[in-house]
Amino acid sequence: MEPLEKDFLEILSQYNAMLHKICRLYRDHAEDREDLFQEIVFQLWKSYPDYKGDSKVSTWMYRIALNTALASFRKKTTTINYRTQLPDFAEESPSDEAAIRQERLFAVVKVLNDSEKALIALYFEELSYQQIAEITGINENYVGVKLNRIKTKIKTLLNK
Repeated sequence: MEPLEKDFLEILSQYNAMLHKICRLYRDHAEDREDLFQEIVFQLWKSYPDYKGDSKVSTWMYRIALNTALASFRKKTTTINYRTQLPDFAEESPSDEAAIRQERLFAVVKVLNDSEKALIALYFEELSYQQIAEITGINENYVGVKLNRIKTKIKTLLNK
């Protein structure tokens, strides 16, 4: 195995969970998520030789992953009515309440617009506002404002 390939695979394994989380936000079905994951890895591999280390590896990966997810998401965009798209979890047994809450949260996040989805994905990764600003290219204060609005929107959608 060549050093470039070895380094890339090490980085990929380190951020594997983050990439899968992004795929989950932008795709409903396991097959679609796997396709998106493969496309993100392909885009990362293509651009890896050009990565100069000017930013953190995580910043570089987030940018490519989110841009790939957004680009492929736009190709499959359909009109979404959140009132009819949110799954009904009332019939689920309370045995795994945390999993049900998590699934409901992901269902709500999927109805957010592209920029909101990207910001909340970075927030879910527990990045600081400064890190999110660096990745997205928007002002740190504006990140805080946008995230507060998104959280309010999510709470509203969860209560419907």
